[in-house]
Amino acid sequence: MKLLLDTQVWLWSLVSPERLTPAVASLLSDAANDLYLSAASCWEIAIKYQLGKLPLPEDPEDFIPPRLLRDGIQGLPVSLQHASRVARLPGHHRDLFDRLLVSQGQIEKLALVSSDPIFSRYDVELIRC
Repeated sequence: MKLLLDTQVWLWSLVSPERLTPAVASLLSDAANDLYLSAASCWEIAIKYQLGKLPLPEDPEDFIPPRLLRDGIQGLPVSLQHASRVARLPGHHRDLFDRLLVSQGQIEKLALVSSDPIFSRYDVELIRC
């Protein structure tokens, strides 16, 4: 299974894994699944860190890559196709990062793993945690 992790889900998996449902925790630990973190999530983390809204033990540039490598999570670049698909999405909400994740999930045929119920309003496979 190919899974795109919402920013919050990835952060929970690192610092609060008890917030994940047992089913999602199992999916994330199953080596048969391909896990992805979008460059959009890295951008979101960097912005929130810079604004002082997301404390991290080190700068995002030093924090993110080694943890992705350690956990076997692949980075998913944002392509022109991903970015332009956002224009086709219904306006269910205005979170630009989330809308880009929906677009990536649709184009790349990835199941989006999130706790945010707003994603259920989009045409994307969703795994709630």
